[in-house]
Amino acid sequence: MKAISIKQPWAWAIFHGKPVENRTWATKFRGELLIHASKKWDKEGCLWMEENFLRTSVLPDLEDFVFGAIIGKATMTDCVISHPSPFFSGPYGHVYADPVEFKEPIPFKGALKFFDVPDELVRGLL
Repeated sequence: MKAISIKQPWAWAIFHGKPVENRTWATKFRGELLIHASKKWDKEGCLWMEENFLRTSVLPDLEDFVFGAIIGKATMTDCVISHPSPFFSGPYGHVYADPVEFKEPIPFKGALKFFDVPDELVRGLL
C-alpha cells in the first residue's frame, strides 16, 4: 500500500480537520493511502496552527505526538493548485477525505514522496 510521510503537527491535523496537504509536486495518484508521521517537528507550523486553526481546541503536548510511525489512513481524492481551506499554501495540494486514525501507531521508516508499505504490516487495520 502507498504511504506519505508528513511532519508533525501536520500529520496529526489530517485527522483533526485539515483536508489538504501542501506539496511542491503534483501527482495523478488517487485512492487510499497511509499517513506516516515523520520524525520531524515543524515549530513554525505549530505556531501558525495555534494562531489560525485551533481557536476551539488545543494541540496535544509535544510529548504526546507520534513520530516515525504510520498513524492512520485517508483517501486522496484530488491534487489541486487552489483550495478554499486556510491550510492550503501550495503550490500543490493533495486533498484528503475520510481520514481514520489508528488506535496504535505502527513504527515504520518514512521516505520522500509516496512509498510502499508491505500489506501484511497493516492487514486488519484497513
